[in-house]
Amino acid sequence: MVTNRVRSGPAVEIKQPKRADLVAEEIKRLITEKDLRPGDRLPREAELQQLYSVSKSTIREALKSLEVQGLIKVSTGPSGGGMVVEVPLDRTLQLLQNYLFFKDVSIDDIYKVRQQLEPELAAGAVPHLTDADFAALEANIECCDGTAGPDDRGHLVRQRQEDMTFHDILAAANPNPFLRFICELINEMIRQLIEYRNDTPLADQRRFGAANAKFHREILQAARERDAARVRALMIEHMTEAPKHVKRMKGKLRGRLILDSEIRKRARTMVAAVGKET
Repeated sequence: MVTNRVRSGPAVEIKQPKRADLVAEEIKRLITEKDLRPGDRLPREAELQQLYSVSKSTIREALKSLEVQGLIKVSTGPSGGGMVVEVPLDRTLQLLQNYLFFKDVSIDDIYKVRQQLEPELAAGAVPHLTDADFAALEANIECCDGTAGPDDRGHLVRQRQEDMTFHDILAAANPNPFLRFICELINEMIRQLIEYRNDTPLADQRRFGAANAKFHREILQAARERDAARVRALMIEHMTEAPKHVKRMKGKLRGRLILDSEIRKRARTMVAAVGKET
């Protein structure tokens, strides 16, 4: 006769979720059920206390947790409280980099993904580009042209970072939100995580900038002509050539975690800043 026997041994402690964490989950459920969008306000603290039968400190801890996740923004004062916000791309990048920190990801890996996605992103954006988009693309090319501006290493590195804004403008015009998100995330990785050695010849940096500007001008012209197939072909070539320049300049990914203090707003102010230097 076989009997089921429970093995004796040290007791396993099962940790219960903190009350604030449970409340945070309930507030997420509330946001989902009420279909709250960025800009919509949560109920006031007192209402949340009553709704979930918890103390003020528990509500505040739950709101702080959601704020750290980037889901809400909490303000103080008579009209204060929680407001739903769009999760910042920088916060998403930070979480992704935390994951990639323990993986062996190379610049080649990143550009192989770009070679697959970026041409489709750009081609899909062509029918939706506006006159304002074309003006922004033109301004970006002018400020990032490697043949222009002072012969200063810091300036040239900032130009290479700002090259990504050209691709961000195309991404913003693409109607596929998931493709747009992935490509913008990769752009931000390149902008924030690729660094170049200080002994990289300035001539190599200028050649890279000039090559980018040439491709960007050709892509812009094809986009103005609403030639999506030409834009796709040019972007494939661009994404094939770019990593060669990065490696020639001894570019590498910074293998470290991103600090909260380094997260910045993705306002497109670099075009103006670089333009003033040129």
